[in-house]
Amino acid sequence: VQLVESGGGLVQAGGSLRLSCVVSGFTDNFSPMKWYRQAPGKERAWVASILTSSGSSVYADFAKGRFTISADTAKNTMYLQMNNLRYEDTAVYYCRILKYWGQGTQVTVSS
Repeated sequence: VQLVESGGGLVQAGGSLRLSCVVSGFTDNFSPMKWYRQAPGKERAWVASILTSSGSSVYADFAKGRFTISADTAKNTMYLQMNNLRYEDTAVYYCRILKYWGQGTQVTVSS
């Protein structure tokens, strides 16, 4: 199983980014797919989850109304659309399925 994130970068506060996570070697649509993030000096924190079999999703409070998680099963890809980004959203963002993690993609928001 391999998860590869992309889409991170430097953006000004108020801007948007869309992260992608391409999954290979995993075909279970009944396991939730998740995004996490880890800011400098802080523990890794859960951001959002999606169950591709139903399309249902849940978000951490800080992500509600600004972030949208989605998945395209035909492309084996999960996304995280992040709008109205804030300085405190600066972190490395990781995707996860069960015990499998991606390598992370850096998101830096300038104030």
